[in-house]
Amino acid sequence: MTVPVRGDLAHIRMAGRVFVPHYIIPMPHTARADTPVLAKIGGEVIATLPAGAVFDVLDVASGHAWGEVPGGAIGYVAADALENAA
Repeated sequence: MTVPVRGDLAHIRMAGRVFVPHYIIPMPHTARADTPVLAKIGGEVIATLPAGAVFDVLDVASGHAWGEVPGGAIGYVAADALENAA
């Protein structure tokens, strides 16, 4: 099972299960168009986020959002490919 954890932060549901400096409540966004999900910025494509699909953003930096497709891939998506779902 893949879990949304990096060395510096993790999804709030991981609190008490892993130790990191920060636990984040995800911010749901939707894909504006079919968008690649990358293993790392500039890395291989691990999945495709279909247009309109939800991506739970946990961090944004360097023009990319890190997070997860609910129940699916965890990785990076171009931040400008997403819009706030709220």
